[in-house]
Amino acid sequence: MKIGIVTDSTSDLPLHLAQQFGIEIVPSILIIEGEQYADGAGISRSDFYAQLPGMKIFPTTAAPSIGEFSVRYQKLFNSGCDHILSIHAASQLTAIASIATQAAQDFPGRITIVDSGSLSLGLGFQVLAAAESAASDSSIEAALTSLSETRRRLHVSAALDTMDFLRRSGRVPAAITLLGGALSIKPMVELTNGQIKPIGAARTTSQADERMASFLKLGLPLERLAILHTGAETRARTFLTRLMQESRLELPRDILIVNVTTVIGAHVGPNGLGFASVRKN
Repeated sequence: MKIGIVTDSTSDLPLHLAQQFGIEIVPSILIIEGEQYADGAGISRSDFYAQLPGMKIFPTTAAPSIGEFSVRYQKLFNSGCDHILSIHAASQLTAIASIATQAAQDFPGRITIVDSGSLSLGLGFQVLAAAESAASDSSIEAALTSLSETRRRLHVSAALDTMDFLRRSGRVPAAITLLGGALSIKPMVELTNGQIKPIGAARTTSQADERMASFLKLGLPLERLAILHTGAETRARTFLTRLMQESRLELPRDILIVNVTTVIGAHVGPNGLGFASVRKN
């Protein structure tokens, strides 16, 4: 059985990995002052984060259309796929999985929709695990097992520079927005099973980065690691360099540094730092 893999752009999967495994990525929609952009088109991530602090109207986002999913599904079936795993962002935070489910109804019994319960590389690493399994095993069950095992060992955390964007998104509990109520407080959150939860706060960026490093080390040794940032590449690279200088740390060989997609950044704001990790089994 040939298995096709579909995800959405909130997975933050690097293009070379998507191409390597033939993963279809459906773009979400970024809306800036009424103008719609397919995620990854029209405005670069670096330009978006540079402009974001000065935008008078906060950008918003929208899920892809049913048609966008249908086109990708049909493409994979036309290429010889027998079944498709369509793996998407946490349903508690977006309607993407719901729309994918509606599109899948036109292909009864041939598409399995998976709610990853995560975002960015928290989703992307699950997609990658399924794709690697599908490339070496023709079993849907094996791919789903690999995905669920990755999810069980997943850790996604972030230190935000401001709560303004997350507060306006209306997608988080009040307890989290209160973390950033005081001046200069850098709230820290984690994403688990679709729920954004507060895990602490720091008064400075350097203190926040130290706390992030401590949280990351709790999951060692690691099988996969991505350092995530929202327009803060220097901060992300400095963070990773400090980690790698600690020789006792068991880090993966291939570590990703990812400027998080704009459709996530619109809700969390610029200058943030985070990570997605998968501990070794």
